[in-house]
Amino acid sequence: MSTELTERILQHLDNTDKVDTLDLASLFDIDHQKIVGALKSIQAHGDLVNATTVTHKSLELTEEGRHVALCGSHEAVIFANVPEGGIEQRVLLLVNGNPNAKVGFSKAMAHGWILVDKSEKPPLVKRKVEKIVDTVKELLNQVAQGKTDLPANEVADFKKRKLLQETTIKSFVLTKGPEFATTLTKLETDLTVEMLTNGLWQQLKFKSYNFDALGAPPTRGHLHPLLKVRTEFRQIFLEMGFSEMPTNNYVESSFWNFDALFQPQQHPARDAHDTFFINHPARSHKFPQEYLERVKSVHSKGGYGSIGYGYDWKLEDAQKNLLRTHTTAVSARMLFKLANQEGGFKPAKYFSIDKVFRNETLDATHLAEFHQVEGVIADVGLTLGDLIGTLYEFFRKLGITQLEFKPAYNPYTEPSMEIFCYHPGLAKWIEVGNSGVFRPEMLLPMGLPENVNVIAWGLSLERPTMIKYGINNIRDLVGPKVDLKMVEEGPICRLDVT
Repeated sequence: MSTELTERILQHLDNTDKVDTLDLASLFDIDHQKIVGALKSIQAHGDLVNATTVTHKSLELTEEGRHVALCGSHEAVIFANVPEGGIEQRVLLLVNGNPNAKVGFSKAMAHGWILVDKSEKPPLVKRKVEKIVDTVKELLNQVAQGKTDLPANEVADFKKRKLLQETTIKSFVLTKGPEFATTLTKLETDLTVEMLTNGLWQQLKFKSYNFDALGAPPTRGHLHPLLKVRTEFRQIFLEMGFSEMPTNNYVESSFWNFDALFQPQQHPARDAHDTFFINHPARSHKFPQEYLERVKSVHSKGGYGSIGYGYDWKLEDAQKNLLRTHTTAVSARMLFKLANQEGGFKPAKYFSIDKVFRNETLDATHLAEFHQVEGVIADVGLTLGDLIGTLYEFFRKLGITQLEFKPAYNPYTEPSMEIFCYHPGLAKWIEVGNSGVFRPEMLLPMGLPENVNVIAWGLSLERPTMIKYGINNIRDLVGPKVDLKMVEEGPICRLDVT
């Protein structure tokens, strides 16, 4: 608040015993709230002034009240429109298009100004008195001229009819306080070491601490955009009847991550340049022994109609522990469990959304850890057509209808397809995932029946999240460069479902 205004108030109070802040606002030609603000500033400097709260009530005409004060009350207007010979009620209510005609008619009837002569056919509204006094108009004009001492019953009636409104203004009556002065001294806000050592603090005035002030709101956790998109994906899987697979084992053995998926031990993906291997514990030792022997046999000698890879399969390579490179390792465990459950095989639909790890070079579109969205369906007689149809339905629920499929190669699926969708913003087709039908060399050693096929697909979680939230660099989504403000202000994920 301006120092000039506070001093003007103090100098005015110096020449008088008391003054109302409303009078000061009128005298200084300043908005009353600015006077109140200056008063608060004066009070912060100590007991310079005493301020007593007073309440001022006044009556004001509403817009309808101003119209009545000018043109007459609704009942008077109705009376004036009744000719000497009478008039039909429906015609009277339409005269001049008066929107308040019904109110005026009932008020005029209540005052005994008019009557309805039912001896006429049709009944006519006629005047009951020769002339009237429009008391409503007169009283409202008095209010407009500043008179406020109207009878209480009239005020209540006019407020009920919304012709008057009562306004309440709070002001302060100021008097001199015990520390009154015409100028303000600067208040200190900080107590420093220098003030304490030289004793200066005893001569200074400090600003009072406001214990009623609101503190800074505490920080709270916020959902990361990946978690929001993950929730939407999970809901779609559940709507389609899938069950969620347990994916809490980040460390896997090479056996479940590669060998069980009919991926040869010489495959480049099993090289340290592509996979994070674990030093401690370096190896796993617990495997289903009969199943391991069948996997070894199909790799080295073939079987189930396959010639295999024809190499010397080594147990020590299968025992190596690693950070799983895909959640398909979890799918392999679930399919083995499905094949060996009590009661025989039963059709199943599984999904998972969790982290995987690859020894990638970091750039705008690649990370060393990312999420894989996996779907698996096991049933009798499934074909490539079932896979394509399921993918169309899944992506339709995501709001994506333009899909294309491109033949691809995977060690554990045949046939295999890469999945592309059209990105309107980029005006081009982009790869969104991979899919295929699991090979017999992978399924039959598990113990699944020969007529059971398994279709599966894997998607990225990060790429649709980047598209959804307009993020161009994946390192702005995950990692040390993430802007926490983006996480805090990110909206709820809304998939463009049609």
